[in-house]
Amino acid sequence: MSSNRYKRYSEYVKDDVCHVLFYLVTTHSVKTSQPGYYSMSKSDDDGTRLFGRSRTIQDLLLKVSRVAATRVSVLVVGESGAGKDIVARLIHDMSPRRRGPFVPVNCGAIPKDIAESQLFGHEKGSFTGAVAQHVGMFEAARGGTLFLDEIAEMPLELQVKLLRTLETNTIVRVGGHEAIPLDVRIVAATHHDPVEALRSGALREDLFYRIAPIALHVPALRQREDDVGDIALQIVERLNARHRTRKRLSTQAMKALRAYTWPGNVRELRNTLERAFILADEQIELQLPRRPPPREEVRHNAMTLHIGTTLAHTQQRFIVASLRHFNGDKPRTAKALGISLKTLYNRLALLPESERNAASGSAPPAANASNGGSASTSPPATMP
Repeated sequence: MSSNRYKRYSEYVKDDVCHVLFYLVTTHSVKTSQPGYYSMSKSDDDGTRLFGRSRTIQDLLLKVSRVAATRVSVLVVGESGAGKDIVARLIHDMSPRRRGPFVPVNCGAIPKDIAESQLFGHEKGSFTGAVAQHVGMFEAARGGTLFLDEIAEMPLELQVKLLRTLETNTIVRVGGHEAIPLDVRIVAATHHDPVEALRSGALREDLFYRIAPIALHVPALRQREDDVGDIALQIVERLNARHRTRKRLSTQAMKALRAYTWPGNVRELRNTLERAFILADEQIELQLPRRPPPREEVRHNAMTLHIGTTLAHTQQRFIVASLRHFNGDKPRTAKALGISLKTLYNRLALLPESERNAASGSAPPAANASNGGSASTSPPATMP
């Protein structure tokens, strides 16, 4: 994007940040020479997964715009299909590194036996089949952003080398001896609760604090119901443009869309609409499961949870309910839950800001993310 166009859209963000996001994610494509393990491309993203006018999304995009201007590493947390990859790409596209490469890597998709070579590169003859020097993804992202998707899926032995790389800001190719300096920003993402990943040992704590001085939570679609209709209309509009048709959603279809909870988030919404679109004549009809009963009910200092509620969601709701019970008193809440105050702040940082404020009336302390430096704080903080 030219500097003039970027300036114009940066000014536009003050009035309608959602349209800025939509512009960015629909006019940029991932360019890389190693397509095998990347999680985002023009073909698998229709630019709508974060489209919406809800306060939740606008708050997220405001945080993204603030984070993007810095050099700090970022951890993006959210359910599968919620749009973590688009948030990562937007951070890059709104940053001073936007003219550099954006290299997304799915840490859980790279075969374990070649993961180190893919990330850090290798020298010719370093192992059987290494017939030529190979530039890894860290070097491919020089001057830009490396997006480590599903960071908690990375093998622990590789996490050790990743930590050393981030601490020294250099890499050594497999079979090599030269320390190669890096110029890359790290954005990581996970659909897991990071605190649980730390507790289970899937994610090293020292690496976690290196990659997550700032944590951004991407809300699930059920947490922004007002956006469902707008997103659906946008998807249908793009499908009509692609197929040169004029199909439309029926009134009943719109009601069904808003009544469903979308456990697969916008990815499920898009796939559902694409199937219905193909089968429809002019009017698109939908038959979806009815909205399940409320996920939890709190009364008389007790909480009722329904079968089918995810463990991560259960933990989040129980923490919010406990914090409300103790009138926002975090030390008392942490003691009652049997966790440290630090752990409580970590978990609260992963909640949408509206829920966090509703429960406690305040947010965890924010990290210093001034431009030109790295923010290091414990626990990771959401942007103010």
